[in-house]
Amino acid sequence: MLHLRLIVPPDRTPAVHELLARHEGVTHVVHLPGAAVQPPGDVVTADVAREAADSLVEDLTALGVAERGALTLDAVDLSVSRGAREAEEEAPGHGSDAIVWEQVAAGTQEESTLSVTFLALMAIATVLAGIGVLLDSPILVIGAMVVGPEFGPTAGTCVALVQRRWRPAARSATALLVGFPVGALATVLSTWLLTWWGLVDRSLLEAPRPLTDFIWRPDALSFVVALLAGVAGTLSLTSAKSGALVGVVISVTTVPAAANAAVAVAYGVADEAVGSAVQLVLNLAGIVLACLLTLLVQRRAWARRGAGLRPRTGAGAG
Repeated sequence: MLHLRLIVPPDRTPAVHELLARHEGVTHVVHLPGAAVQPPGDVVTADVAREAADSLVEDLTALGVAERGALTLDAVDLSVSRGAREAEEEAPGHGSDAIVWEQVAAGTQEESTLSVTFLALMAIATVLAGIGVLLDSPILVIGAMVVGPEFGPTAGTCVALVQRRWRPAARSATALLVGFPVGALATVLSTWLLTWWGLVDRSLLEAPRPLTDFIWRPDALSFVVALLAGVAGTLSLTSAKSGALVGVVISVTTVPAAANAAVAVAYGVADEAVGSAVQLVLNLAGIVLACLLTLLVQRRAWARRGAGLRPRTGAGAG
């Protein structure tokens, strides 16, 4: 279940009441006349089955609630009531498969902004991966993959493109296009500094590295893994189940590839620099392609399910 809170201009309150009363999946409706101060209006709250939320948000937006008032959705951890159970039974589909597109867009937008924190995390992750490459340490490489924030703007770009929101798409793409060079530059500088301190040297890069040499040796399986990770990551973002996202983050060598390329550039090893760059492009392309295709399929499938939402016959909601 999701908890819906609305600030409604008084002249739109009757229309909102009518919509909530006839919309499947809605229960526990509460009306507080004149309770809102900024913006002024009535406060209306309700609980909504997740699988009914997307179409309800669209209908409320069409009524002008978002423009003249406010609309918020929060997850409900526990709802013990007959009304909630009946609301979930009325709505078509399953809650864990449901997509609330405005919620997805808001979530990816938050993680897709080019900020100091984003650039700092990209730099730290890439430097960690660079050290992991030199030491042939999978633990450091995996740690860097977890720290790296690059999946957020990658998914944000795809979500915005599918929704044809060009400005958010450009903002997310900019975060990627700036973040990777900043991380690579930080890794080049840190490699030179660590070399000057005598902590690492070129021989580490040229020595056999059986545990991490896959990073700069791309092959067809790299693209397959990126495709699978893109599908899994998209499903974790759009559904109620997000536990798979960490697994996605540590399965694709984007940050490690950028780090290996930077270390190779720092030491002038051209073949590793080129191979790592190809690996990076290959993985990003696979993730973006899989993300776009998954979102398009989900949008089409869920639009058909949403069309199955039937107005209630009869009066009240909850």
